[in-house]
Amino acid sequence: MKENKIEIYVSTDIEADGPIPGMNSMLSFGSAAYLADKTLIGTFTANLETIPNATTDPKTMEWWQGQPDAWKACRENLQTPENAMRDYLVWLKQLPGIPVFVGYPAAYDFLFVYWYLIRFTSESPFSHSALDIKTLAMVLLKSDYRKATKKNMPSRWFDALPHSHLALDDAIEQGALFCNMLAELKR
Repeated sequence: MKENKIEIYVSTDIEADGPIPGMNSMLSFGSAAYLADKTLIGTFTANLETIPNATTDPKTMEWWQGQPDAWKACRENLQTPENAMRDYLVWLKQLPGIPVFVGYPAAYDFLFVYWYLIRFTSESPFSHSALDIKTLAMVLLKSDYRKATKKNMPSRWFDALPHSHLALDDAIEQGALFCNMLAELKR
């Protein structure tokens, strides 16, 4: 029975060529599945072909010009969105618990992942919800939301992991951050 299964925190980061799915394309995504104790139990990543008739956003593409290594990495070994999302759905369903989407910021990353799952697989194991790391930071810091940024977070929350704008690197780094924050919340 699903109610008795543990939650698996699926830290997910996406890279895109604009701010919204459908009009723009998700270029790459990575997910790192964590237990609450920060045990990394699996990862998934894919680079995607762009959606036919989608456009690129000029401001986003200007940002990409400053990230040449990440751009190159997310444009290699491309998969169709249909194949990538089907494989991702299978991976999510094989996790040993209930997947909980975790993002930083969740509103952006979840928007793309949810849209792509529904568009290309007609379902989402995440249901309609996502856990936002910034909101959790706001609670722990007892601060305003806009002040709950990484520069205002205590160093004890961070592991020595890269934030490279490669989707899987960032998902792993942000998942460890989330687990460290979750441990502090539970103390």
